[in-house]
Amino acid sequence: MHTLLMVLLVIVSITLIIVVLLQSSKSAGLSGAISGGAEQLFGKQKARGLDLILHRITVVLTVLFFLLTIALAYLDV
Repeated sequence: MHTLLMVLLVIVSITLIIVVLLQSSKSAGLSGAISGGAEQLFGKQKARGLDLILHRITVVLTVLFFLLTIALAYLDV
């Protein structure tokens, strides 16, 4: 069971890295972070098509990553 969870964790981790790298950057530098926060505050949404799909996949993979990590920590105790 431990080996299966470990293999799944490695697969999810590599997939998560790839999906994050495939996403387009929302802004560049510190000035982009400030204006990006303002855009989110005032409701300007740029996530369309592929970006929206990649965002949803990232959320699912992140949840899986944390669940697998907690399960492995629980099994090691």
